[in-house]
Amino acid sequence: MPGIKVKESESFDEAYRRFKKQCDRSLIVTETKINARKKMLKKLYMLRRYESRL
Repeated sequence: MPGIKVKESESFDEAYRRFKKQCDRSLIVTETKINARKKMLKKLYMLRRYESRL
């Protein structure tokens, strides 16, 4: 998990911007979206499979 140390003279916006850049570089958001998509597709597959049995 990315983390940053906020400098004393640094504003919140600057620190937040650095944190967002670090998250983008480590692909956290991308991996989360991929995992969410996989879960959704699995649920959809199971739902369709169940419906076909009815």
